[in-house]
Amino acid sequence: MPGGKAISLTSKRQARLLERLQARTYADTQDLQTYLGVSEATIRRDLVDLEARGLIRRTHGGALPIGQVVQEYSNAERMVQNSAEKLRIAKIAAELVQDGDVVFIDAGTTTLQLARQLSHRASLTFVTNGIDIASCLSAADVRSLYVTGGEYCNMNHSMIGPIATEAISRFNVDKLFLSVSSVDLGRARINVATPDVAAVQREMIGIAQKVIVLADHSKFSKSAMSVISSLDDVDLIITDAGTRQLASAAPESLQKKIVFA
Repeated sequence: MPGGKAISLTSKRQARLLERLQARTYADTQDLQTYLGVSEATIRRDLVDLEARGLIRRTHGGALPIGQVVQEYSNAERMVQNSAEKLRIAKIAAELVQDGDVVFIDAGTTTLQLARQLSHRASLTFVTNGIDIASCLSAADVRSLYVTGGEYCNMNHSMIGPIATEAISRFNVDKLFLSVSSVDLGRARINVATPDVAAVQREMIGIAQKVIVLADHSKFSKSAMSVISSLDDVDLIITDAGTRQLASAAPESLQKKIVFA
């Protein structure tokens, strides 16, 4: 019986620990220790156990909940999620664009906000695989706009497949603004929900002089099935202040790439 009670207490504590993580983007060991009223050694044992069961991912000094993305929310749903943060990210991103730039804007809801910010700048040349992006820019009567062909992907209103990758390969752009499902600072990579989208995005990275990821804080607490690339291929990550605590635990080489909106 005593052994059964100990298992029950452990299970209840670990359930509370998971709830704490799921309510936050990131929690450090000290926070969890204070919240649960147990020793640091107990927290560390719980984190090791939960990671072994595939429920969390440990980081330096803390842990992240795991939420594997294999299918995104619809565009309409994602447009209203963290919308204020997405707008702030887009405004910071727009400041990085210089007159005369050739800019590739990936399909996505944060990148759509960026397109709106840039649509009045007549000196820019735009390339996109996003139907919503193209609609926004064409409605603004931009001077120069190229849209890749390909197979329509309803998940993010983008063009994917071999026709899209072939079209993308023929461009050389100054800046790529990339939309992702997941930024994994622990393993230093960016991910997206499906292999078809990842393949197109890898082609985008290959044609860009500068790669800039736009990702609100929710993207840092998720995993996703398909790897796009290593963060070595990314020049900047623009995010919101909700990512600040998690970013502080990342290696210095990655911290230097993060810009807070």
